Amino acid sequence: MKYYDLLSNMRLRGRWVLADPVDEHGQEVDPWQFDRGCFLDFQGKLVLRQARPGSALDFSFTTLTVPVVQGRVVSLFERLGLQQQVQFLPAQVEGQSEPYFILNALRIIRCIDDARCEEVRYWRPEDGDPDKVGQYRVVAGMRIDPSKVGDSHIFRPWGWTVALLVSERLKQVMEEEGITGTKFVEVA
Repeated sequence: MKYYDLLSNMRLRGRWVLADPVDEHGQEVDPWQFDRGCFLDFQGKLVLRQARPGSALDFSFTTLTVPVVQGRVVSLFERLGLQQQVQFLPAQVEGQSEPYFILNALRIIRCIDDARCEEVRYWRPEDGDPDKVGQYRVVAGMRIDPSKVGDSHIFRPWGWTVALLVSERLKQVMEEEGITGTKFVEVA
């Protein structure tokens, strides 16, 4: 099975760029909590402003890579039986009446194949951030070991959770459904 890094296609002309979420009172919400691979409990709706107004997309990332999807993407995941692999948090996108959601991937898998990546670097003690020592600092040209993925169709790789990876099956279905805003880069 092949796997892909699911990216937001930034080359689409006139596309929107969404700002990071705030709560319904306008208070900032920690955007990094959405890449920890755990269930989140929010009271109320999250709000997403348009950092750069433009055409709405079915899939996009906020400025700090929080994945945002339109309601039909949620339906697609439900049809595929992937509810145990993701959480969809309701979000109001400024200027949109359709339902949008923050996609929270619930699985983190230790699968990066260091030897096959173009470059990997780890945080070292001399880098001055003791909490990160031993974690990935750079992963370029990511490659993963598919044998470590199991039955997951959407997940984040351990140590480099800014990436959102999907199976070939999920990629194909998203393309067949015409989900806008996606770009896929093969990683296995």
